[in-house]
Amino acid sequence: MHYSSLSDFLSQGKAALAKGPVALIMAEDEVELDSTIRHHIDSGFKAVVVFAMPGFTLAGDVADLVHRVDYQTTGDGALETAVNAVIGAAGPIWLFYCYNAEYLFYPFCESRTVGEMIAFNIEERRDTILTYVIDLYAGDLGQHPLAVALEDAHLDKSGYYALSRKDRWNNVLDRQMDFFGGLRWRFEEHVPKPRRRIDRVSLFRNKPGLELLPGHLFNDPEYNTYSCPWHHNLTAAVCSFRTAKALKRNPGSTFEIETFRWHNSAPFEWHSQQLLDLGLMEPGQWF
Repeated sequence: MHYSSLSDFLSQGKAALAKGPVALIMAEDEVELDSTIRHHIDSGFKAVVVFAMPGFTLAGDVADLVHRVDYQTTGDGALETAVNAVIGAAGPIWLFYCYNAEYLFYPFCESRTVGEMIAFNIEERRDTILTYVIDLYAGDLGQHPLAVALEDAHLDKSGYYALSRKDRWNNVLDRQMDFFGGLRWRFEEHVPKPRRRIDRVSLFRNKPGLELLPGHLFNDPEYNTYSCPWHHNLTAAVCSFRTAKALKRNPGSTFEIETFRWHNSAPFEWHSQQLLDLGLMEPGQWF
């Protein structure tokens, strides 16, 4: 289905939001847009909604499988506006959001669907699944000047850390932390401070009054927690070329970066076990 605007989708496309989980993909450009869509269809989402500029082209094998919404995706607050509009129109379903050239990985995703993971999470009385945005980048920028290459993707094996999140009065917030690492940490001089965090609550159960705020936080503090009070919970990862792509497109950084590889780089294996072994997500009690 193709919708001419966000309002058209909200009025005519309610069937797409009838049953979750639903994936919302924000297409900032056409880079690996088709592979992003295929990945999330294969993950088991009941519906995939793609917000894209009218001129963007989708491959024939995915165009008929998604709900496409013509949308200005590069404006300020474009993501929050679209996600909050869906939140307001949908019932208590599970939603996921990401950008193009980003890929959701979760424990055992090769043999289990995203719906199975959510079912386990519900049993744990959790309405969210915390995801870490793991930067991917091409190993050879000479061959791949945009830093995006599925067959030459690399990630950082280490260099990740967390700090306690504090409110405006400098009080430590319960079970909330700010996570850092990857390219945003190594090249932080080129990344505005509000955009350096790599934590994102990408998977969540919708409810009345919920609102996605700037910085990938919600207006409900419990939605921003990394685990429940009694034990650690399952986490997932969003493996993303977005930061690498931006650093190579930005005139202020592109000529200062000859390579993203360093001694802690490793080829990305496109398998959840690698992320589990590196501690970049955890299965919790899910086996």
